[in-house]
Amino acid sequence: MAVRVDLNISLDGFATTTDQTPESPMGEDWSRLVAAYVATRTFRERVLHETSGEGTTGVDDDYARAYFAEVGAEIMGAGMFGLHDFPDDPDWQGWWGEEPPFRVPVFVLTHTAPRPSLEMAGGTTFHFLSATPTQVLDRALEVADGKDVRIGGGPTVVRDFLKAGLVDQLHVAIAPILLGGGIRLWDELRGWESGYQVEVDSAPSGTTHLTFRR
Repeated sequence: MAVRVDLNISLDGFATTTDQTPESPMGEDWSRLVAAYVATRTFRERVLHETSGEGTTGVDDDYARAYFAEVGAEIMGAGMFGLHDFPDDPDWQGWWGEEPPFRVPVFVLTHTAPRPSLEMAGGTTFHFLSATPTQVLDRALEVADGKDVRIGGGPTVVRDFLKAGLVDQLHVAIAPILLGGGIRLWDELRGWESGYQVEVDSAPSGTTHLTFRR
């Protein structure tokens, strides 16, 4: 059992983008940031529910498969769920579709009023709560059935868990792009890498996979 993080970041350390518009709510920079991951066969099958077998294989796909392997529970922020888009709509079910890719209990951290748990197709149930990193991690470990707990994001939530010393393994997929703005993963984490072993893999896409293990 381990507490894991997998995150896409830019060369300058940003895990969010700033070029969104009403006409392009994700922005062009987001597609550049996650391009290698989205192109993998695993992403197409697990997230887009494609059965064509298309998509890249190799290093990027190996990490995409590992992203979903042996996870018993997930923790994410309200932004990753999509709660900030419709915070006052009790019927809003997030932007992951009717069958989210997680297939495990997911704990969504939010400061808004409590919401009832949301059971989705495929085994995903979203639970909404306001809690500290330690408190929500205790909840997640209880239901993970001996498997890993993944801190899914966004970067502010991930950084809170890193600062609290709760993460056993951090994998960052560093895209070969510069964003110049957004939320940086590494802020206020000087010296965090102490006590971790580091592994590096380079993919043909230009993505560098950097893994810190306690």
